[in-house]
This record gives sequence, C-alpha cells and structure tokens, in this order.
Amino acid sequence: MKDGSRLSSPPVYRLINAQEAINSSAQATDNGRVDINLESRLCKTLSLLVAPYSETDAKPAAQAASEIPPPPPYTEAGPQSIRLNIVIQVVGSRGDVQPFVALGMELQRHGHRVRLATHDTFGNFVSASGLEFFPVGGDPAELMAYMVKNPGLVPSMKSLRAGDIQKKRKMVAEMLGGFWRSCVEPDPATQRPFVAEAIIANPPSFAHVHCAQALGVPLHLMFTMPWTSTRSFCHPLANLKASGESGISQEVANYVSYMTVEWLTWQGLGDIINDWRETLDLEPVPFSEGPSLAETLKVPFTYCWSPALIPKPNDWPAHIDVCGFFFRDTPNFTPDPELAKFLEAGPPPTYIGFGSIVIDDPEALTATLVEAVKSTGVRAIISRGWSNLGRNRVSDENIFYLGDCPHEWLFQRVSVVIHHGGAGTTACGLLNGRPTVVVPWFGDQPFWGDMIAAAGAGPSPIPQKQLNATKLAAAIRFCLTQQASAASERMAAEMRSEAGVRRAVASFHTNLPLEKMRCDVLPHLAASWSLKTNDRKMVKISKEAAQVLVAESKVKWSDLKQYESKPTHIELRRWDPITATASSLAVTGAGMVTSAADIVVKPIQAFSRSSSHAHDSRKKDSRASHRSPSPDSNNNDNIYGKPAALDLSQIAAHSDKQPPPPTNRAVVVEALRGSASGIGGFFKHWTKGMYVDMPLAVSEGLRNAPRLYGGAVYDPGAVTDWKTGGAAAGKNFAHGLVEGFGGLVTGPVQGAKRGGGALGAAKGAGVGLLNLGAKMTSGVLGLTAYTAQGLYMSARAAMHGETRRLVREARRGEGEYASMVGQAKGVVVERKGVVEAFDELLRGEGVLK
Repeated sequence: MKDGSRLSSPPVYRLINAQEAINSSAQATDNGRVDINLESRLCKTLSLLVAPYSETDAKPAAQAASEIPPPPPYTEAGPQSIRLNIVIQVVGSRGDVQPFVALGMELQRHGHRVRLATHDTFGNFVSASGLEFFPVGGDPAELMAYMVKNPGLVPSMKSLRAGDIQKKRKMVAEMLGGFWRSCVEPDPATQRPFVAEAIIANPPSFAHVHCAQALGVPLHLMFTMPWTSTRSFCHPLANLKASGESGISQEVANYVSYMTVEWLTWQGLGDIINDWRETLDLEPVPFSEGPSLAETLKVPFTYCWSPALIPKPNDWPAHIDVCGFFFRDTPNFTPDPELAKFLEAGPPPTYIGFGSIVIDDPEALTATLVEAVKSTGVRAIISRGWSNLGRNRVSDENIFYLGDCPHEWLFQRVSVVIHHGGAGTTACGLLNGRPTVVVPWFGDQPFWGDMIAAAGAGPSPIPQKQLNATKLAAAIRFCLTQQASAASERMAAEMRSEAGVRRAVASFHTNLPLEKMRCDVLPHLAASWSLKTNDRKMVKISKEAAQVLVAESKVKWSDLKQYESKPTHIELRRWDPITATASSLAVTGAGMVTSAADIVVKPIQAFSRSSSHAHDSRKKDSRASHRSPSPDSNNNDNIYGKPAALDLSQIAAHSDKQPPPPTNRAVVVEALRGSASGIGGFFKHWTKGMYVDMPLAVSEGLRNAPRLYGGAVYDPGAVTDWKTGGAAAGKNFAHGLVEGFGGLVTGPVQGAKRGGGALGAAKGAGVGLLNLGAKMTSGVLGLTAYTAQGLYMSARAAMHGETRRLVREARRGEGEYASMVGQAKGVVVERKGVVEAFDELLRGEGVLK
C-alpha cells in the first residue's frame, strides 16, 4: 500500500467525525440501494481525493465488438503449466454461484484442483458439476431477503427497528470463519488435504483479502457487477442526490459513489471483520483503509459481463479486465412430460420468473402476472422460484407453472424473458437473443435493466413496487416488436464471440506472479516452503517436493520456512503530520477508553451471566419437579437398573447443551481476569501509542508532507519485522539527508524552470527549505519509529503464531498425503527425479528465481 509516487493529492486539512459524516451523506433505502447526498460534508471531502484522470494509468477500452481481441485458444495444460489448489469463495444466490461453477470447470481443464466454497444449500449443485464443495454456512434465502432492504448488508432504519441486523451480522461472522476453513481444511467428502495456493472470490464474500494475507497467496476478484471506482457510471447500488449546488461534476460524483458505498459497508461490517482477523493473528484494518482496500492493494479484478453491453471504462487500469459473461455448457436435461407437452402445444411462450427473490405476497404477484398474460394473449411459463409463485394454482393450456429447469435449456425455447435482473439470468436471456423485461427488486438489478433498455433489447425496467398488470402487458408488447427482437439478436451475436470464461481464466493466469510461485524442483507445482542454501541463495520448494526431500534426508523440516508467493501488507496511509498525529491519538485514545471500561464492564458481565444461568437453572428445576412422577406411578426409572422411559420434556430442557453452572469461585476468577485484561489493555494501548504509533505517525506524516506543495516522496518500503524496520529506518534517514540538502540546490533551479526567473527560483528555494525540514526531521524520528515498529511486528508475530502453525501443519499434511498416494495433483512425483533436480540446484546447475 505504500506507493508514494502514486498517491493522489491529499484533501484540504479538515477533521471530521466519521460516524456523523457517513450518516449525513448516505442512507440505506428499503430497496437495497443507497441514497447519496452529494452536498454532504463527507462527499465534498471525498471528491477532493479523486485524482485527475491520467491516460498513462489506464488500458484503453474496446468500444466495439470488432475491437475486442479474439479469445485465447483452448489448449490442454502442458507439462510445465503450473497446477494450483484454487479456492473460489462466493456469497449470494444460485445466480451468483452458477458463473463460478463454469469458471471452476474451465480451471480444472487447465489442471488445477478447484474447490468452490459457498452456502451449504448449493452443495449438490456444485458437486454435480465435478467440483469440490466446501460449505461455509449462511442461508442465501435469508441473505437475499435481507439484502432486498439493506445494500451490501448495510442496515436501513427499518431493519434496525425490526431487530434482525444482529442475526445477519452473526451470519456474516459464521461465513467468514467458513471461508477461512475452506482455505486450509481437508475436503469434507473425501478428507483429502487441501491448502489454498490461490484465491478467487466475489467481493461480497468479504473474507478474500484477509485469507490471502494470512496465507501469503495471490487473490483475484471476479464479479457480475461494477465494484471498482470509475468516472464512467455511478455505483450500481447508489442513487445520487443533489440540488445542483454541490459543485461536484457528474464524473467525480460517479467516482465518489463507489467510495461512499464502500465506507457504508465497512461501517456496518468492519468490527466483525476485525474481530475475525484477530482469530487469524492479523492486526485490525484501520477504518480509513478498510473501504476500497482491494483497490488500494491493486488486487486483480475480472468482471464477467459482456464488453458489448458495458465496455471497460477508460479509467480502469490494466489489472482490471472485462471478459464477458460466464456460461457453463448447456446441461443435459430431459423435461417433464407436462412441460414438453406445453412447449409443443403452441408458439414459444413468454418466460416469467424471479428466481431467488423472496416476495412478501406471492399470491398477489401471481394474480398480477396472470392478468398481464391474459390481456396480451400470449402463452406463458411462470417459474415458481423461492417464493413459490402460483402455489395454489394449476397449469392450463396458456399458463404453465414451472419448478426447477436450467435456463440454458429453457431460454432456447421461449420468445421473451421477464425476470428480476440478476446478472446471470440477464446474460442467459441475451445470449439466446431473447428480448427482456427487468422487474428489479434491489441492488444492481435496476442497473442491468437500464443497460438492457439502452441496448434496445427491452423496455425500461419496471421497479417491483410500481409493477401492475397494465405496465407489464405494455412491456410484453414492446418485447414482441421486430425492433426489440433485432436488437436482442445483435447482442447475442456479439456475446457468442466473447468466450467469457476462457478470457477470465487467461486473465487469472496473466495476473499470477508465476515465477515467484513456481517450485524450483518441480516447476509445475506451487512453492510452499523456502530454503536458504550455504551460499545464501533461496530455493523455493513445493509441498510434494519437500516431503520427498525430507524422506530422503536431504533437508530437515526445521530448515524449511513458510513461503509466501504474494505477501499482503495493509498499512495506514498518512497524508501529513497533523492528520497523522490526530488519527494516531484518536486510535490510541479509543483503545485506552475501551480497555478502561472493560475493567468494570467485564466483571459485571461475569456476575450477570452467572446470575442469569442460576435463574434459568431454577426455572428448569422447577419444571422438572412438576414433571416428576409420583412414587406410586408405574415408571421404569428405578434403582434396579431397568431401562428408563424416554422423557421428551427432559430432553427438551437440556437440548440447549449449556455448560454446568459456574461455581462462585469460578465467577470471581472470571471477573478478576476480565478486570486484569482491561488494565493490561489500557497500558498496552498507551505504551504502543506513545512509543510506536505516535512517533511513526509523525515520521510518516513528515515524510509525506512534501507532496502537499509538489515535492517528491520516497517510500522506504513495508515494515514487517525487525529486519525490514531497521532497513526502512536507514533508508529513510539516508534519503532524508540526500534529498533534503540536495533540494536546497535543485529546488531553485527547478523553480526557475517552472515559474520563470527570480520569482520561480525563490519559490523553489522555499520548497527546498520546507523539504529539508520535513525530510530531515522524518529521517531522524524514523530511526526510532521504524525500528520500534519493526520490533513490535516481530514480537507480535512471535506471540501470535497459531495461524502460521496451523498453515504449516496443513501444508505438511498435504505433502504427506501426496507422498502416500503417490500423486501430486494428478501427476506422479518421482522421488529420484526430485532428488536429482534438488542436487543440481545446490550445485548451481539449476536456475534459481
């Protein structure tokens, strides 16, 4: 994240309360979108962070189908093609999961081992496609119902009043843990060990960048809707509102909409994510860095929509691609006799379905659909979906109520498609050249409806709250025109030439740091370990090769260090010494206040839990005594050991599996521990803030200060341990001396060139003096600050090593498994060949990267 030459100009100095600023600038609506007030203080401040567009930072977008390069040719993976363990992490409905099934199948054709981690309910769907499945929890039906009213899981006021926000936050916490386990745990079905060597994810899975950081592996994001800031169009979840007096241009407003939605999302989930990061031994992500973290880290991104529908914006850099929709092969499907008979009985029908949308009143919606169909005189197929439309109705000669059926098969046999605007359903309809009506419920669905209308392949979308039989009938009539049919066919012809899945796989491979990933002994496998040779060279070794070398006594496990092919460093950007110091003080103060409160709060919580447990136990004992049979009753629960009768009420009373009630001594101990942890936390935050964070903030702020007045800024590199801390301190001090004093000479010369004459030289001299003060002071302070930060990072790593130990054991376990079964991702590892290749490397005959 530290890239001094690429950071945009800092905003005008202004301290704002983040919570109040967000609340006044944006508000979640009840249709899963965000109303953004461009005249708010936050939006105006964020607009100052939008750097001027530079052509050098972007890759020109293909504006027409003829400019889109042909898809890469499909070839079987060669012997030197790297073969990875890839986990694909997805949150959403079946429409969100299905494109990644197609992606996973294509990745398998290239020799990769692919695991798809998503909601439990999609297990059979994923497994039937030949991919490994890993359940992560979360109910997609509940999630979709919630997201109808809460964009990006950011709660609206209605949801807060309803009290369901806490339940959904728990669901997110459950899924975060599930996604981490999907990276390191064996296959649930076969128990075959698995450790991820690369991660592909859709952004709402939220765990992706943090799992990648914990493992040190590459991450690639893929999504069906725009998620990267651009000046070309607004965020699909945002409604921009302004009276014309905001002073923000439309292009800047579009860009700010992405920043605001990200801030809202982090506000709603940042604490959950940081609590979970603590379980992975990762430091919390600062509030200022959580939003737009993927953009700051320049994580590769592939968008799976047709560039013929939405070309790649010009301000997206080269590591962001638009590849086309992801389509799987048309599945083998035999329709029920009733469906086949209906399709053959007349002209192609109109399809109506809303998939995973959870509808409040499905019967009323069904009545609206039936009325519109009858008024237009068309035949129709109404998909029941998750809301079970037409649950009390039976099919007739004009309307067929459909259960589950693959869209790829069905959309070839209909004339018009009417749906909610999910990206997958939209793509399938357009690919088959079917005019489309979108009835959006929430989120990005209005966006896709607008895109279809702009292409002429359908009418303007009909928001679900405005849907009635008259409007729907008019939309159907529009879709039956020659104009709509021709536009749909043109779009289909362009999409068929795109090969989106193959392009996406090519994009994934292109963005991999392949030479850093390859094992030096077995180049077709990924390195998991590193070994320093006697001449200080580093050898990268895969799990499979390491197992062989240890078995052959060539190396010891203690010699091998965990290797990270793509380290992730999340650091706090500091614009200037004032804001840097204020931010550091705020963070330190918040930590101290929270810890001080824990001194009192935690003992109270301990006694409160004990009291509540005792009260519940008395209630249960009371109920049990009323249920106890009399001595004269005929029961089998007696001292002679006869089988006891099954008492369902007793089972129910103990089904919550609560631990035994704590003793008074245990409660006191827990209370004392809680109070002690609060005291310890108070002094920890104070010590770290005063001796590490504050000096580093001032040093970093002064280092970046020259950017305020056009000066250059040197980046001493990321601080990850005591070695890099010392190196950064030395580099910053040396550059402070050289550039500070050098600026006294070069400043006037450069000022004269830019400003002309003596006045420009005087300005340059002033800049040189400012640079000297800032850089020299930063260099001197940095000797202590960077060193202290490095020592802290090393000490923290030593005390929080459980995750690294877990990853180490998982990697060893997979290597042992591969050795035991004699295979490594489908390729036999020859022990003799591994030893010979390793010996060649040590003799210097191999090539070390």
